[in-house]
Amino acid sequence: MASPSDEIFISRLRAAGVEHVPWNASRNPGPGTVRETRALRAIARAARPDVLHLHSSKAGLAGRLWKSDGAPVVFQPHAWSFEAVDGPMRVATTTWERLAARRTDVVLCVSEAERERGRAAGIRARFDVVANGVDVVQFPFVDSAAAQLAKARLDLGVAPVVVCVGRLCRQKGQDLLVRAWGRVVDVVPDARLVFVGDGPDRDDLSAGAPPSITFAGHRDDVAAWLAAADVVVMPSRWEGMAFTALEAMAVGRSVVAFDVDGVRESLGDAGALVRPDDIAGLASAIVVRLDDEELREREGRLARARVESFHDARRQLERVVRLTADLAGVRLSVNGDGLPDRDGDVRGVD
Repeated sequence: MASPSDEIFISRLRAAGVEHVPWNASRNPGPGTVRETRALRAIARAARPDVLHLHSSKAGLAGRLWKSDGAPVVFQPHAWSFEAVDGPMRVATTTWERLAARRTDVVLCVSEAERERGRAAGIRARFDVVANGVDVVQFPFVDSAAAQLAKARLDLGVAPVVVCVGRLCRQKGQDLLVRAWGRVVDVVPDARLVFVGDGPDRDDLSAGAPPSITFAGHRDDVAAWLAAADVVVMPSRWEGMAFTALEAMAVGRSVVAFDVDGVRESLGDAGALVRPDDIAGLASAIVVRLDDEELREREGRLARARVESFHDARRQLERVVRLTADLAGVRLSVNGDGLPDRDGDVRGVD
């Protein structure tokens, strides 16, 4: 696994027996992109991968600027780069994605909507779709009694709690939720909103935030915060398919989200989908669920069932393993954990 250094992430890789190679890359394109591209090429040449799997736009850019030495290339957008920009930059990034598709063996999308958005943008490639999955053991269903215990452990009291998990940035739309929050507390005065996560927008979001909003920062115990929530909100402006929504659904929480690609596909009728940027609609959907425990519980049960049926990580992992093995020309069987049963390893740089 080649990625920027992050001690928490690296410790998880080590626990899984995955070798980590530092790749010092920034999140966005810039003056350092040429250096980053050369560094990634050197890493790949040293690793001699059977398959080169590139995640998100920056790795997709650096990994496809040069022609790989014979290894098949899988590119996984996790939301298209052109969705994050407007004007001339949107034209440029769309053009790049069309050209880069010629150097890509498979574009692996996390939702049908992501695939259709790529096709509509003129990207011609072999597409495959494997929806994001959740470890249903790590995120077990939590009933109302257990939710109260989770609140107590996190010292959240007994007031209604709304939780929003994600990187604090424009894409995730926390600014829209802050704007809606005043309407929520007008109706439910004791409600609390907790942002779990960190990011570049934290200072702007926290400036002038009322006491009913808490910024918990980066946390390793996300499942505990989801368990303590009465409602989980996903105010994203765009998504591929958000893991947070799936994790909240696995725990059995009622989810309120803007009706964007990926979220719509995963949530179905197990929560509330609100027209994007509809601040009043977002607040209303939250209030309705804070006032109706029976509705919350019904949606939570539906959500858990959807995750078990369509987003169990073990089944999704098996599909990715089989795709990778096919590209590498490897015949294998897959065990119950979605991992290959064969002698040796399939080498790869991610």
